[in-house]
Amino acid sequence: MSNLTAYFRLARVGWVLVREGVVTELPLQELPASARFLARVAGLFARRRKPGEGRSARLAHAIERLGPSYVKMGQFLATRPDVVGVAIADDLSALQDRMATFPMAEAKATVEGSLGRSVSDLYVSFDEPIAAASIAQVHPAVVRDRDGERRVAVKVIRPGVRQRFAHDLQAMYAASHLQERLLPHTRRLKPVEVTRTLEQTTKVEMDLRLEAAALSELGENTADDPGFRVPKVDWERTGRDVVTMEWIDGVKMSDIEGLRAAGHDLNALADSLIQSFLRHTLRDGFFHADMHQGNLFVDPQGHIVAVDMGIVGRLGRKERRFLAEILFGFITRDYVRVANVHFEAGYVPSHHDVASFAQAIRAIGEPIHGQPAETISMAKLLTLLFEVTELFDMETRTELVMLQKTMVVVEGVARTLNPRFNMWKASEPVVGGWIRDNLGPKRILADLREGAHAALRLAEAAPEIAAKAEKFSLDLAAMADKGFRFDEATAEAIGKSEARHGRAGRLALWVIAAALVYIAWAVS
Repeated sequence: MSNLTAYFRLARVGWVLVREGVVTELPLQELPASARFLARVAGLFARRRKPGEGRSARLAHAIERLGPSYVKMGQFLATRPDVVGVAIADDLSALQDRMATFPMAEAKATVEGSLGRSVSDLYVSFDEPIAAASIAQVHPAVVRDRDGERRVAVKVIRPGVRQRFAHDLQAMYAASHLQERLLPHTRRLKPVEVTRTLEQTTKVEMDLRLEAAALSELGENTADDPGFRVPKVDWERTGRDVVTMEWIDGVKMSDIEGLRAAGHDLNALADSLIQSFLRHTLRDGFFHADMHQGNLFVDPQGHIVAVDMGIVGRLGRKERRFLAEILFGFITRDYVRVANVHFEAGYVPSHHDVASFAQAIRAIGEPIHGQPAETISMAKLLTLLFEVTELFDMETRTELVMLQKTMVVVEGVARTLNPRFNMWKASEPVVGGWIRDNLGPKRILADLREGAHAALRLAEAAPEIAAKAEKFSLDLAAMADKGFRFDEATAEAIGKSEARHGRAGRLALWVIAAALVYIAWAVS
């Protein structure tokens, strides 16, 4: 029944995209002739365009109709030009996660249900929301403690959002599985795994205790960093559905004129932003993964303050080393090293030729280095890299999806501050410093230390491993002696399960077909 529901939801998504004229705007060159024909037929059911309405506006309107889950999905796919094409990715990047607020009564009920105390007991004042997104909304409030009264920001989860997202996710998984089945050449992009990454990050985003923990962790990591900080968490007033944090008095990074009026150096802020992001990524392996302008403030002291840490990313030591070497290779134009790192990391299958891949990387790097500063773009580099790596069967690395997304967004914010922002020049002090500190003798010592810890853990687990190995050996001997038995009950259960799933799938397809025929008849 869940499969049937997923197909119905997917049919609704398809109808909205058809009605809004999005399907006819999709890149169809690589699709079969039958799919291109269906896209042309879909154009007959699209509503009439309004004057001046382009593809970007139609796409935004369709996603707004589909609801909050699809806003998140759209923002996520904006970082994947390899999946949706460069033009559609550019359109999706303009999506804003702004929703209507929900009533104060519901917000207060959520706070009290999560914290187990009345709003009047928790806060001196609790005011109307000042911002609302697909997951939560933010209320200004005042609390009183032993140091007196202070302003705070209270983030409250949107009622019913978890159930809505869980239902919409079924349709997203159905679409991912259909893509893998019907478009085999896209399997290297791992659409199901990408959907799983979206599911995991959004589930984490919906537990505000985890956002509070992320704020706390990043606050500790950046305590001594120049020019960057995050709000402090009020743990007494934080739970699964509510997080209370320090109120930030500052200028939003989207308010360029306000930043100038406050006397801030915009070029220095742009450099500080990208360097802070790279420092968190390379040094700590933990970064804010939603650093758009709406989540960044500049306080009166000139510090960048990042808020809304519902989405974070992590990289292991090896991934950090690969990232640093790839970036540094592009900075220094060492394309052979960039190619070698891709092979060492397993990003490119080993049956390909390293020299040929280095040649392809050079084709990406040289034009970028030959351009003026204002046109050197990480987004452009990633787009070119996606196009080239398809020739070398490079699969999607789901652990890097968040990093790619955030790097593009951060660079875009830096360019609004400084239109001539040079990503490579600003990155070199942090990336070069990390390379010098971590890929020389220090790296060898760190690897030896990690190896010693791993050997110690292995020695501690040796008795348990030996016992399991002995049991496994006895089981194999018994199987070899008596044979592998497959009882009738198991065989019958498998047969019934397969038959049931087969009938459900066929029923779902017939129902969807009937529904689409009815819709077509109704609007004709």
